[in-house]
Parts: sequence; C-alpha cells; structure tokens
Amino acid sequence: MQPFTSLTTTAVPLRAENVDTDQIIPARYLTAVTKAGMGDGLFAAWRYGADGAPNPEFVLNRQDYAGAEILLAGRNFGSGSSREHAVWALTEYGFRAVIAPGFADIFYNNSLKNGLLPVALPEEQVAMLWDLVEEQPDTTIAIDLAAQTVTLPDGQQASFAIDPYRKVCLLQGLDDLGYLLSKEPEIAAFEQGQTSNA
Repeated sequence: MQPFTSLTTTAVPLRAENVDTDQIIPARYLTAVTKAGMGDGLFAAWRYGADGAPNPEFVLNRQDYAGAEILLAGRNFGSGSSREHAVWALTEYGFRAVIAPGFADIFYNNSLKNGLLPVALPEEQVAMLWDLVEEQPDTTIAIDLAAQTVTLPDGQQASFAIDPYRKVCLLQGLDDLGYLLSKEPEIAAFEQGQTSNA
C-alpha cells in the first residue's frame, strides 16, 4: 500500500448526496478478482451513455478536472453494500482522498484499509470547496495527514479527525497484516523474554 503523508492536488466536485457503492461501482464489475482496470467502472452509469460513449455532462469526463486526486462529495458517501470494490475503483481511477461531510461506516473503514483517505469536514466547508473548485478547477487543496489538516492556497485551513491506529498505518503504507509484520522484532523480543523467565 502506498504511504499517505501529504497531498497537494486539484479536486473533482461531485455534487451528490447518499452516493451508494452500486453507483460508485456497478455490480457487473464485481466479477473481477483483481483491482486492475477497476477504475474503468467508476461511476459507470453516470460516466457513460447507453452506447458506451463518455457522457460529456458528467464531471469526471471534463478535461479541466483530469488528473485530480481528491473527490469532493456530499454527505453519506459510500452507503449501501459493503463491497470493497468501491474503494478499489476510486483508487484505481487515481483518487487518493475523498472529502465529504460524512461517510457510511463500512465504506469509511474499507477506505482506510486500502490507502484511500476519507476526510470528513462540515457541510458548509464542503459546499465552499465545491463552489471554489467549480469556479476555478485549477485550485489546489493540500492535505497533511500528520497534522490532520486541509489547506487552501489562500491559507484557509480546516482540521479533520482520524483513528490514531489507522493514521499510523496510512502514514507508513501498511495494511493490518503489514502492521503486525512490522512488529515482528518486538514480538520476538517479548517471546524471548517469556522463555527466559520460564
């Protein structure tokens, strides 16, 4: 998993609330057994027309948002089924963080376990970011995970909360198993101590 320390990039404004995991990645894409190509199915029902051609009205298909690594979404993002594929689709497309007023619990935890940073900010701040990015698509947003801050080019800053364990895992690029394996020396030393005291 790629470590997440800080990120300065542009953002895609997705003005939609209660976006569920089926909208993020439709069920027909769930037969895949790897993450490769999962980004092609991201928001497929909105991104493509019935003929398979890109929908020019959908924000992800606009050239001025190409390369953005932050998604700005509405409240209750990631509701619905527990499919981990939703997070895979977002990361395979190129997103490293999602900023929204709130997330569905399972999606939130799946994100943290797969290297996607979910940042919860108040609705008024997300609305301000939507307005700003729609007006100036080249606006950059800086996320500092260590400091737990989101900063705009003019210096405006907001703080966000994150579980300390998950923060450490993201900063070090570790999933749960990787974290345990990183503690092997300490575990071995503890076991050696137990044997010596027996």
